[in-house]
Amino acid sequence: MESEFLSSRKDSVEGYGESVFTKMIKAGHRTYFIDVKTTRANDHFISITELRKKILADGNVVNERNKVFVYQEDFDKFVGGLREVLDYVQKMGCVEHNPLGE
Repeated sequence: MESEFLSSRKDSVEGYGESVFTKMIKAGHRTYFIDVKTTRANDHFISITELRKKILADGNVVNERNKVFVYQEDFDKFVGGLREVLDYVQKMGCVEHNPLGE
């Protein structure tokens, strides 16, 4: 999986808050964007977007987009859950090592 740093930027994207950091991950026909954004109250949240190219029956290509928002008060719980899942897939042999480095 190829990973590329996009930018550290501050602009309003799609009305979902101001983006202060973006990480783009290209993975085959999918691209993931992980954004750190701020609200007007200066709270932070993470926006995870999956962008997937889909070819329609008529040959046209469209991008399907799925989003998940993780709010500041849930960061610890989200990371804890992600660690559990990564530990499990490592034990199952799906990944060689825990990607979080633990």
